[in-house]
Amino acid sequence: MAAPHDTSEKLNSILERVRALGPTLRERAAEAERAGRHTDETIADLDATGAFNIGSPAEFGGDELTVRQQLDVVTEVSQWDGSCGWSVWAGVSTHWIPVGSGARVVAEVYGPPWVGPRVAGSSHFPASRGRVRRVEGGWIVSGGPWTFGSDALWAPFTNLGCIADDGEGPYLVAVQVPRDELHFLDDWKVAGMRATGSVSMTLRQEELFVPDYRGVDFRDVVGGHLDSGLKGSLWKAFSLGWSFSLMAGMSIGIAEGALARFLERSAGRAVRGTTYTNQLEAPLTHLMLTEVHSKIQSAKLMTRANAEETDRLGELAAAGTPADPEYMQLFSARVLAETAYAAKWCAEAVELVQRNSGSTAIMESEPIQRAWRDARVITLHGALNLEALSENYGRLMAGTRPHRFEGITTLDRFTPAPAPAETP
Repeated sequence: MAAPHDTSEKLNSILERVRALGPTLRERAAEAERAGRHTDETIADLDATGAFNIGSPAEFGGDELTVRQQLDVVTEVSQWDGSCGWSVWAGVSTHWIPVGSGARVVAEVYGPPWVGPRVAGSSHFPASRGRVRRVEGGWIVSGGPWTFGSDALWAPFTNLGCIADDGEGPYLVAVQVPRDELHFLDDWKVAGMRATGSVSMTLRQEELFVPDYRGVDFRDVVGGHLDSGLKGSLWKAFSLGWSFSLMAGMSIGIAEGALARFLERSAGRAVRGTTYTNQLEAPLTHLMLTEVHSKIQSAKLMTRANAEETDRLGELAAAGTPADPEYMQLFSARVLAETAYAAKWCAEAVELVQRNSGSTAIMESEPIQRAWRDARVITLHGALNLEALSENYGRLMAGTRPHRFEGITTLDRFTPAPAPAETP
């Protein structure tokens, strides 16, 4: 019998249910794109597989899989539909925000029964148009709109990034807002990931009072300074390693799905401009397939290593022996750069598949064209500026400090303490 902490059986069961649902997700994808959002039925079906529960706390009935196991689930969902993969990724990779906000927020988010993602996040970066000011007993929220609200259409709460200033300079506050206090804009008109419904939102009224416990200095959230009441090592895991390893899983799954679709549709298909009557027998196809495999496999091996290391670092922190700041800074820079490369390589792999699929691959009904667009959208995520991330990691490798900037991907949170001055 598996040990109580062994979640491998849970993982296998969830993966089996996702695979069974997969053809249905693919069949619904075109209509979901036209609607600009998943149907509530699709959200409920994904929830029934357990996909939204893989990162929820065990104390509240969650499966609390390891980051490495969560990666497999996000990858599997993404093979069938990139937008579904994105929605699962967004729902799973944001758990650290409510958990970092303290035990009362945790109980509020995970206590009641719910179908779908438990929390969404929006505008957690310095350019946030949200504003918040302290008042007796809580905060007054104003401003907006808050953009890129992935999963906000289905989650009971959305965590909004808001700028506060108590007189000593601005800082970011994570504010937990119930869904019925938000107004969703119909502005998700995009090139890819169309069914994610990642709309912008405003408050239903000009100002909103939220109780004190629902507004938390984002530095406390990121630093894990508040007691969540949760015991698992997942809640000590490095948030960037968790979020971005799973993001790379989306790219990997989309590329693997496109490759599988190519192999399925190419048998017996002639290659224009040649005498080959079966594309799968043509040497030019064999060369392309090996290149596609190599790009996907490179992304997969890097990403798995990052997910496993994230789990290991969480276990160390839970045991009271966290890694030193210098290593954490280097690893955070590495995860970001390698996630950007994984997205790039997988998008290139899908493009090779698409380019070798003929003109029919541009048809709206063909999954390959959707995979082509979705994979490119991941490379354009605001946190995946490949050149900037590469420079920062390279600077650390060369013994130079990375750029200092504010934002969810800042490396300054792990800045090593300066060396003591030498005694003359």
